[in-house]
Amino acid sequence: MEKNKVNLRICGNSYTIVTEDDPEYVEELGAIIDEEMKQISQESPVLSMTQCAVLVALDRADACKKATASADNLRAQIKDYLEDSARARMEVDVARREIERLNREISNLRNRLAEK
Repeated sequence: MEKNKVNLRICGNSYTIVTEDDPEYVEELGAIIDEEMKQISQESPVLSMTQCAVLVALDRADACKKATASADNLRAQIKDYLEDSARARMEVDVARREIERLNREISNLRNRLAEK
């Protein structure tokens, strides 16, 4: 895959990132980090850029971990729904066969009554 060099400016510092991702995507990520670091820096001007970066990294790691847990939960729910759906389809098939059997039995009984 093609490597892209992307120049980012985060809190006044320049970073060159080599990535296979789309440059616009990486620039968007850089803008998000820049904005979050600037916001933390404005709210707590005594923090160093490293401390701001650590706080942003912790926030992002927290969001990632929660999103992963949420995705895992959704996967489990989908699996349960698929199992329920398969079980219901089997029950419908059994019910249809029983209906067909009963309809044949009714038809046979009607034929016998008609013969008598």
